[in-house]
Amino acid sequence: MAATRTQGITVDTNGNFTIDKEHRGVRICVRLGPLGQRDAEQRLDAEIARVESELEHKAASRPRFADCAARYLVESQHKRSVGVVAWHVRLLGPYLGALEANRVHDRTLEPFVADRIAAGVTATTINRSLEVVRTILNRAARSYRDDDGRPWLDALPPLITMLPETPRLPYPITWEEQDRLFPKLSARLGRMALFAVNTGVRESNVCGLEWAWEVPVPEVGRSVFVIPPEAFKSKRAHVVILNDAAWSIVEAQRGLDPIWVFPHRGRPMSTMNNTAWQRVRREAGLCAVRIHDLRHTFGCRLRAAGVSAEDREALLGHANHSMAGHYASADVGRLLKQANLVLNRQETRTVLRVANARESVLWIKGPARVPQASKRPHLQLVSH
Repeated sequence: MAATRTQGITVDTNGNFTIDKEHRGVRICVRLGPLGQRDAEQRLDAEIARVESELEHKAASRPRFADCAARYLVESQHKRSVGVVAWHVRLLGPYLGALEANRVHDRTLEPFVADRIAAGVTATTINRSLEVVRTILNRAARSYRDDDGRPWLDALPPLITMLPETPRLPYPITWEEQDRLFPKLSARLGRMALFAVNTGVRESNVCGLEWAWEVPVPEVGRSVFVIPPEAFKSKRAHVVILNDAAWSIVEAQRGLDPIWVFPHRGRPMSTMNNTAWQRVRREAGLCAVRIHDLRHTFGCRLRAAGVSAEDREALLGHANHSMAGHYASADVGRLLKQANLVLNRQETRTVLRVANARESVLWIKGPARVPQASKRPHLQLVSH
């Protein structure tokens, strides 16, 4: 065989041409016979065009991030967190949806991260989105396969860099702040917020509260909700005591849905921290208030009312293995009286918010006294 003027085309002593060339990792090998140099070059061009077309078709058929995310959501329908994951996927869609799964990495995530930071979103919330990306890509590499057995992602994804987080201190709200915030919320979200601030129930349990968990307690004239271990953070059953405000909300929700206490279009709300909450929070000048701060508010109001640490733990569902997950009706009645104490607005109270140190929030009965200037952490006093 002798080389010709075109790389990849050879000719033998009998004038038979052969194409033997690698193009973009694909081997092209064709025996042409006595065609002539020009015809051989035209055939080579045609073979290269065929390879290009096949590669483009193959690339177009490779799963995109949107395909991986859609499959993950379908397979996660049984999980309580699926609504939150779907919310993060919707945020990520405009940035990653059209990308092939193997093109999702720190560099391609930069526009998403930059836009979220510019919108004032915390590093913690951004990291939750990045964790969703990491989970979906890992599932695509380990579990998802084409019909021919090829993985949707050929290798494990690169490590996605998380943003450094600065934990925020609890921000229990005062009555005045509650009055500024809650009336601006929609009727549904306002009821959920009022329920949370009067029960201390976490956001996920408020959103996913089911009528099947309701247990009547005739001795106290109302019901409780028993959140099962699989739906509660500490993996133990938690009895939700309903004070007068929480009970009135539950009564108002009856008949709206056969399954969910706080339904939204026949389904539970995926999150209370939606755009409506964030907009109203900004309008009320309370950008520091998170949904979880409603739970902190309930706990702090219990402490301010003189409720014992043991009863606070029972009402909040703190993990205390010495406490039973269910209570006798006498216990429910006692805890109900304690929970109703948080409805008393009459006494003057002061909340001390530690601004420059990781301290607990303190509640004091009586008039506020402004501390003298010192090198100690700054305390912000707000009438409550």
